[in-house]
Amino acid sequence: MANLGQWPALSLHGVSWLEASGAVAAENQVLRLFADLAGLPATAGGCFVSGGSAGNLSALVVARDTGRHRRGLDERAPVRIAVSDQVHSSVGNTLRILGVEPLVVPTADHRLTGENLRAALDAAEHDGGAPVVAAVATAGTTNAGIIDDLAGVAEQTRARDLWLHIDAAYGGAALFVPELREKLRGIEHADSLVVDPHKWMFAPFDCGALLYRDPRPARAVHTQDASYLDAIHGADGAGAADEDHAWNPSDYAYHLTRRPRGLPLWFSLAVHGTDAYRDAVARGADMARRTARLVERTEGLELLREPELTVVLVRRVGWRPEDYYAWSKRLLAAGTAFITPSVWEGETVARLAFLHPDIGEDTVREILDSLVRDVRED
Repeated sequence: MANLGQWPALSLHGVSWLEASGAVAAENQVLRLFADLAGLPATAGGCFVSGGSAGNLSALVVARDTGRHRRGLDERAPVRIAVSDQVHSSVGNTLRILGVEPLVVPTADHRLTGENLRAALDAAEHDGGAPVVAAVATAGTTNAGIIDDLAGVAEQTRARDLWLHIDAAYGGAALFVPELREKLRGIEHADSLVVDPHKWMFAPFDCGALLYRDPRPARAVHTQDASYLDAIHGADGAGAADEDHAWNPSDYAYHLTRRPRGLPLWFSLAVHGTDAYRDAVARGADMARRTARLVERTEGLELLREPELTVVLVRRVGWRPEDYYAWSKRLLAAGTAFITPSVWEGETVARLAFLHPDIGEDTVREILDSLVRDVRED
């Protein structure tokens, strides 16, 4: 039996500045990059979490508790958070976990607008329900890549002193590309922001960025207090408590134990540079636009809406749901592509999502050609 005492041990984690300052400093450089791209102030900060679900949960806890505090409510007082009828499923799940009732706002062509939010908030003031303390907007819906009216939504939340959370898990990568950045106008007003680099920024899974405009409310909500954590938080009034030199990621989300999830992205950015990311993200958006034009020129196919980011929804005329699923299985079995059908306005359709920068037009033509061939099995 080997003598375990002969083997060194290393635990690379990212709980606190005291124990992992190098990793935390690297992660914070990436978070600073995202904050600058989004137009958030120099005070912005946060941490890396496992993904959009964890980020939405952590941010909306802060939104709930901050909203109660602003209104002088009891810590258990019921409150509501405004969301669109297209919001990501993780937000609905978060509200159930938090015991917060959603104020569901109808969308215009699947897009949350400032006008629709205004009407819903006006009605909520007189419906006898709990006060609304926050709103959630989406920068790139999962199903179709639709960007909400971020500027219009921000105008309403600022006028009413509501917390604005923006779920940019998918669309946040568009911040790298100047011509796409304009589509995200208004994101600079977010009180909290989620971006998932493991989507359109080619990072490994389990890498989600959570940012706060002002991290202090988040730290007040999430910091865990226990005697065995005193050293981390600088109980002697020095060290880790010095905000100018220390940053504990465990203070900005519901987690305590965590690994430095942002470190792989930091290495990639350091090696390739931000221009490479800009170009790679731009290629995905360009391929989506080119695919849309190919669909329009292909008999038997219909483009369901112009892509805003990298999702292209396509109808194969005359197909039933089982036809789409049979086609998807054949594409995967052939090693051509992994494309799962989706549902759009009650109808099963093909959903092409372009993320990898090396997908070329030849591959797209092969995929579209397979769509216009009848794959229905006898």
